[in-house]
Amino acid sequence: MEITIYTDGAARGNPGPGGYGVVLMSGPHRKEISEGFRLTTNNRMELMAVCVALEALKFDGSVVTIYSDSKYVVEAVNQRWVFGWERKGFAGKKNPDLWMRFLRAYRRHQVRFIWVKGHASTVENNRCDELAVEAALQPNLKEDTGYDGEV
Repeated sequence: MEITIYTDGAARGNPGPGGYGVVLMSGPHRKEISEGFRLTTNNRMELMAVCVALEALKFDGSVVTIYSDSKYVVEAVNQRWVFGWERKGFAGKKNPDLWMRFLRAYRRHQVRFIWVKGHASTVENNRCDELAVEAALQPNLKEDTGYDGEV
């Protein structure tokens, strides 16, 4: 059975407090995941949403379609840039911790990415945005330990 995943990330300010939202769907099953961080960037939250979503899958080899409004993430994978970055040790690239985390999870599954326009009529993408914004507004946010202060 194919798994459909929607992801979104948000940061209030860039950098600033941020969060991610994920909606996973498979047949009759649906799961929502979100978390907020005290200081992060929008791109980190977009990428972290994808990492968390793939890590949440219970079985290796799952067939997965990920819908994201992040051109940063979707194009890096679909254009295969991330694999070149990996070969070069992510030299000069932002968020290497999350890209390495992503690749570990990505390689466990059969994943395709589809870009969707943000804040448009995609119901589940809008839900992910709501989850991300809500998460970023929570008190006592966690530290994004991989954030290095660069935008």
